[in-house]
Amino acid sequence: MDDGDGGRVAASLADRLDQLSFVDQTADGVTARVIEAVADWASGQGWRVYRRARSVMPLPGPMSGRHSIVDVACARPDAPPVVVEVDRTDRARTAEKLVAEAAAGRIAIWVRWGTGPFGAPPTPVHLVTCAVTHRNGPVGQGRLYTRRPDTDRPPPAHSGSPGTADVVALPIPHTDPETS
Repeated sequence: MDDGDGGRVAASLADRLDQLSFVDQTADGVTARVIEAVADWASGQGWRVYRRARSVMPLPGPMSGRHSIVDVACARPDAPPVVVEVDRTDRARTAEKLVAEAAAGRIAIWVRWGTGPFGAPPTPVHLVTCAVTHRNGPVGQGRLYTRRPDTDRPPPAHSGSPGTADVVALPIPHTDPETS
């Protein structure tokens, strides 16, 4: 598998997720929106999209014989498949699953969302991040997450150097109007 292809695919997905916007979503709501955005992106590429697809990684212990799932799997004509996992947390099992998917010849992408920082995944898994802000919601609702890429920007650089502001004289009366 050409790692350049994986890098291009991950960069394309990152560009799509940079456009994602939502306000006051629960953690489950954010995960669902990100998964839907990934599926829409893949469909837009002309790929077949499978949500909750079977992974190559078997489940542990009493569930052996069954397989884990990936959030989104994409079949591409004349190119390796793409698998995408979407998580808010840094789960070791997810990393293991994606490494197994990559070993099976798939491009493995881990979409991490949250406030960061996001640690690097093991090679050859590609990381795509989706930064959000959060606030405490109403009692019993937990945290609510927001992403507004059109407004969440750093402030602009100020022009001029410090101390070069124009001084403007204000029309302040020199006498007290009550005594006049």
